[in-house]
Amino acid sequence: MSETDVSIQVASTRDIPEVVRLYNAYRVFYGAAPDEARASTFIRDRVALSAAQPWGQFSVAQYFLAWTTSAAGRKTAGFMHLMPSTNTLAMRPIWFLEDLYVDPSARRQGIATSFLKHAEEFARKTGAERLTLATAHDNLAAQGAYRKLGYVREEHFWFFHRLLP
Repeated sequence: MSETDVSIQVASTRDIPEVVRLYNAYRVFYGAAPDEARASTFIRDRVALSAAQPWGQFSVAQYFLAWTTSAAGRKTAGFMHLMPSTNTLAMRPIWFLEDLYVDPSARRQGIATSFLKHAEEFARKTGAERLTLATAHDNLAAQGAYRKLGYVREEHFWFFHRLLP
């Protein structure tokens, strides 16, 4: 399968069951326990909020689904979640690619690359200064894909987190 067999679309409220399925698998991939009920509420609320805004609205997160088409039919292959922010120095919007997950059965078919290209196009259309993403230190497959597409690892800033009880 080539990248041309992949369609990326903004997730709508009718897509919530598929986003939830993929989101649960994503959480498990990163070591979290599956939680269908909480995941369903979490995704439903966020997809409904983004669906209520005009396409490309900068102030709200956006969820996207990848669909593949084959002789067996059309099916979802992954999801991507973009979150808006602002580069105050550049005085321009930026997008964080917060989540990107491809179903294991659909990997190595160009879907992640299609997502990244779509994210870049979306960011450009909204006037963004950049697209930023993060991945686990041990997710070497994702890191390789990002480098191949021209992403550069941040070396200037260190990020600090404080977990809040």
